[in-house]
Amino acid sequence: MSLEFSARIARIPSYPVAGGYAAEAPPVRLASNESPFPPLPPVREAVERALQTLNRYPDPSNSLLRKRLSERYEVPSSRIAIGNGSCDILLAAGEALLEPGAEVLYAWPSFSVYPHLSAASGARAVTVALDEHERHDLEAMLSEITVATRLVLVCNPNNPTSTAVPLAQLADFVAEVPPQVCVIVDEAYCEFSTLEDPDASIELLDRHPNLALLRTFSKVHGLCGLRVGFALCGSEELPLALEKVRQPFFCNALAQAAATEALSHQDAVIDRVAATVAERISMDERLRALELEPAESQANFCWFSLGEREELQVLRDLEHRGVLVRGGSALGREGNLRVTYGSSRENELFLTALAEVL
Repeated sequence: MSLEFSARIARIPSYPVAGGYAAEAPPVRLASNESPFPPLPPVREAVERALQTLNRYPDPSNSLLRKRLSERYEVPSSRIAIGNGSCDILLAAGEALLEPGAEVLYAWPSFSVYPHLSAASGARAVTVALDEHERHDLEAMLSEITVATRLVLVCNPNNPTSTAVPLAQLADFVAEVPPQVCVIVDEAYCEFSTLEDPDASIELLDRHPNLALLRTFSKVHGLCGLRVGFALCGSEELPLALEKVRQPFFCNALAQAAATEALSHQDAVIDRVAATVAERISMDERLRALELEPAESQANFCWFSLGEREELQVLRDLEHRGVLVRGGSALGREGNLRVTYGSSRENELFLTALAEVL
């Protein structure tokens, strides 16, 4: 006799994790939008110091990290939520805001975690197709908001398509959303966008108490392995609600130490973003030379169609050559590839392998 699980277990999809982690000799890993740059030496030193305190629980309120984030972004610490990665905040928001009869609205394809929110809560997911440029169709999304809508998600830049909508359009959109509806703008990749200053969206928070901007230390700060995300919120309501639905000590001591130190090195972040953007320009030009057309990326990855080629076969052929990328089937659009911009060497190996495969 098998175990009996709750009905929601059958509804919740499995997160489409990338492969290659068990390989003895790590291949070229361009499948998970990780940074090719290791943590800065001062960040590693902060982690090493924190190792001496592992017999104690981490600060459950993340007070120092929230204080440093408050100083960095000029948002009161009471309006900042910390998470075990930004996914943790998303899932907690789903638990705090959604229930059967409610609706959550988002574009598709977009971040793979979004379907988990409706499946876990029993709410109805309302999805809106991207426009012809692989960007959010914000007008179409507005038309789908109903009295049942509790949560609207906008991934900007969008994962997996790499595209972004300008701040002016986003500001107009948020202004039209009813004030009782929570809007989370998922900005995990915002530092890589050249459309405008990544901090420009923060001024929207004081005008819209229902808005939250979701960010992470995993990408631009290169701390994927420690899992730290945060939300800058328009009011104290959301952080307080998130605290009620999560386990205590959700952000470990090493993660807090690393993230707090990382905030002191913005110059290094700027340099690493510049290097990534340079690789972005170079790789996209070479993809076009292979007669592939990547979307207009504002992130640290590209997205392009394989045309008539079979996605699974291309993935296998690339893996055979030691290169791991993500197929669109796992991300909402079959026949596409999502490829992280890695180091110059990694990108060269990928492009050489791709040319052979094609």
